Amino acid sequence: MPALVCRFAVLSDPHITTPETHRHYPHRLHRLEYSIPILETTLERLAQQSLDFLLIPGDLTQHGEPANHAWLAHRLSQLPFPSYVIPGNHDIPPDPGAIAAAEFPRYYRQQGYRHTDELYYAQEIAPGVGLIGLNSNQFDAQGNLIGRIDAQQWQWLETVLEAQFWPHTLVMVHHNICEHLPNQSRSILGQRYLLENRLELQQLLKKHGIHLVFTGHLHVQDIAEEDDFFDVTTGSLVSYPHAYRLLTWQDNRLHITTERVTALAAVPNLLQEARLWMEQRSPQFIVHLLTHPPLNLPVEEAQALAPRLGHFWPDIAWGDAHFFLPDLPSPVREFFEACSDRSPGDNQAVLPLPTRKLWPQPASV
Repeated sequence: MPALVCRFAVLSDPHITTPETHRHYPHRLHRLEYSIPILETTLERLAQQSLDFLLIPGDLTQHGEPANHAWLAHRLSQLPFPSYVIPGNHDIPPDPGAIAAAEFPRYYRQQGYRHTDELYYAQEIAPGVGLIGLNSNQFDAQGNLIGRIDAQQWQWLETVLEAQFWPHTLVMVHHNICEHLPNQSRSILGQRYLLENRLELQQLLKKHGIHLVFTGHLHVQDIAEEDDFFDVTTGSLVSYPHAYRLLTWQDNRLHITTERVTALAAVPNLLQEARLWMEQRSPQFIVHLLTHPPLNLPVEEAQALAPRLGHFWPDIAWGDAHFFLPDLPSPVREFFEACSDRSPGDNQAVLPLPTRKLWPQPASV
């Protein structure tokens, strides 16, 4: 078998918002009004690359609006390379103005859902390379999001993995599979970004020789590792720092670099304005962080500290953050300094991505 050389891109959480669907969210950190020009700039750049495909792991639209799904599906169909998507929680919310979950595959027949009406799929996307796209978005009776691979999908996934269709297999899912911040799984604020059955999914994938997934949802550039399993999450394209990834898979290594949209014709200082926008709107989030476990600060104390931490989330979103905060009181200082990035790097990295070992199957399979 010839050596695999595969070049592709990943962008995530573009939250496409056409002008007629724009809503006002006073505390939002992302720039919905620029979602289309930022995506257009990114796609124009990618069209100049020699890419095999593009992956988008969810939150394609701001709130599942039919017009936004239609716009994006049409735009992706015009690319000179194939693209593959999965739903995020913003794409199929239980909202009267959103498409029904069952409608999602019909919009994206050319982006992974050609042969299925389920919200998940598996297909060959290059010779010997398979893609498994999972749906992690479940909603309870009250409309609350639950990040989980449901029982029916789990059974399907086991069948696909046992069949061993491809020696090279990529997986993408919207919710995170690894912790991207310290003790994220024990934080009320952090839990909602993690898959509930993430550890079980890690073990299932590793059992079948898959040690890496692509995720979104958290809106930060980060690569996390847990017990020889990697979660490559890509920040929201419509949020600071408007990043996307270029990747080359060669010689059992995945080479990852980061690119950013730093300017638009109408916003020449986009990157600087986006950072300031996020800093100015971070205090409310910081207060929530300070007043919840493990810090549990009184509201008054949290409100006094929050303006001094406006840089925290923009630094996390950029990736490769390192914090030294000697002027903060203990234990606040230790909490935030512990959020400094750990290996591997978030924006430039080389990860092991070996070929799966395909074992002979019994005659009954």
